[in-house]
Amino acid sequence: MQRIIDPAISTWPEADFRLVGGACGDCGATVFPIQDLCPRCSRPSVRKITLPSTGTLVAWTTQGFLPGAPYLGDETPKTFVPFGVGLVQLGDVIRVEGRLTENDPEKLEFGMRVALTPVPLGTDPEGNEVITFAFRPAARQEI
Repeated sequence: MQRIIDPAISTWPEADFRLVGGACGDCGATVFPIQDLCPRCSRPSVRKITLPSTGTLVAWTTQGFLPGAPYLGDETPKTFVPFGVGLVQLGDVIRVEGRLTENDPEKLEFGMRVALTPVPLGTDPEGNEVITFAFRPAARQEI
């Protein structure tokens, strides 16, 4: 079986996979992940929203070492493959940090269009495949 790393952060397993954030009804701030109180005005007026599924890569780096706890990946120091991590501007709504499906610096560039995608992360103690979100280079029709 598969499960998402945190059911509150996305619409997975829906076909129209989206991240779930929050929008404050009082001050208009947008947050990801959703939380009970607005980080800007501290009011409990945050309502659930789905975020855009495409965006622009604002900044990126390559994770060149195995992350420590609480990382849920199955890799070991011998099997670990570096992966990209990026800051993505989703429309004019919010910037989200996430894993990138591309790790080759020659194929990443600031301002490139990316699209949200679910990716396997590891296996939980019950044997379920854990899914997380990542951003991949966007296809022409997604731009």
